[in-house]
Amino acid sequence: MQSTKSNPRDATGSDLSDQIKAATKDSHVRAENTQLMLNYQKGQITQTQYKLLLCSLYEIYRALEEELDRNAAHPAVQPIYFPQELARLESLELDLEHFFGPHWRKRVTVPAATHRYTQRLREIGKNSPDLLVAHAYTRYLGDLSGGQVLGKITQKSLGLSGNKGILFFSFPGVSSPNRFKQLYRSRMNSIELTEQQRQEVLDEATRAFEFNIEVFDDLQKMLSITGEASSDKGNNAATKTFSSSPVLQFALGVGITLATVGMGVYAF
Repeated sequence: MQSTKSNPRDATGSDLSDQIKAATKDSHVRAENTQLMLNYQKGQITQTQYKLLLCSLYEIYRALEEELDRNAAHPAVQPIYFPQELARLESLELDLEHFFGPHWRKRVTVPAATHRYTQRLREIGKNSPDLLVAHAYTRYLGDLSGGQVLGKITQKSLGLSGNKGILFFSFPGVSSPNRFKQLYRSRMNSIELTEQQRQEVLDEATRAFEFNIEVFDDLQKMLSITGEASSDKGNNAATKTFSSSPVLQFALGVGITLATVGMGVYAF
């Protein structure tokens, strides 16, 4: 049976980074054109929402970074392995401790979609490490693109002092995000892949977007169930499979965070 997938070389440019950008363009548009994303830009985010976002981010990055660490010597992972510059796990742990206290691990609550996302990361880390490239690229470069702006929005919206609770958005090991993104893309483009492997990476990049959108769906349902209670009791809501409209794509990065908020620029 003849495949209906497009040849990866048909995408604009022959570099892997250009091909990922072209292959995920539709998913990117879907993610950025949501009313709730625009609401986040306006500062319409509550502490309950943000804490739930941090919980899912923690689980996602724990799986991603543990698999990257385990596969650091893999020929597809080694060129884009920058733990000192990009690792988010420690920052997320400190942010969660700020909001939940020293026993924060017992209070981490995530929806079913987050579990599915992390299971996929574990699966490819074990069986197809080259596909980690798609998740690392979409997540890290998205977060790096919008981190500074998002941090300021969150800080102002929640009335936070200094960088407490928003360390996730800060990349102290990266002095120039634009230059670092150029380096990252160059290193990724140097990875040697067969045509089949390249297509699989492009497909996985699209899949990464879909996983994130599913996480947003589930988070929105959790928030609607808890009624956005001013208390944080919503963090104990059941984590069953949910479905609703996407929420807070911008806050989570989705690996597609925009460099200029509100401009609709397809940045990375």
